[in-house]
Amino acid sequence: MLKLIEQNITKPIVQAGLVFTLGILLMVCAWILTVTNLFLQDPLFPWSISSAFLLLFALFNSLLSLRADNFAKYWGNSVYSYLALAFSSGLAAWLFSGIDLRDAGTYRWIYLVVTFGFLVFLSMVNFMKRIVNFAEKEEWNQPRKRR
Repeated sequence: MLKLIEQNITKPIVQAGLVFTLGILLMVCAWILTVTNLFLQDPLFPWSISSAFLLLFALFNSLLSLRADNFAKYWGNSVYSYLALAFSSGLAAWLFSGIDLRDAGTYRWIYLVVTFGFLVFLSMVNFMKRIVNFAEKEEWNQPRKRR
């Protein structure tokens, strides 16, 4: 079981599925607590959950890209998975809150910033990976002598 998780966790679509499932579970728990009057939540709380889990996906997906063999393929799968996650979690937040993203105030900007941050994170990790690969190929026998 652990080996199966380790093999599949590097796939961006699996990561997005796990993040979406956790986000939905948290939204359902908050909704149940609100319906039973145990906890009064902010009407925009589902949007907060959605944007927080988008950021979680962005961070973990970027870090797990270090294990990717073909970065171009991983990049494409990551972007498509992120778009699917953003759409589906936004749809879930809209269904749970009844508030459209345009009316959700600053969450529209948070979605934009997290999306831009995701692309920056992924690019930085790719750049660092290329630097490390270049440094591993170079021969470092001795320092250059100064004249």
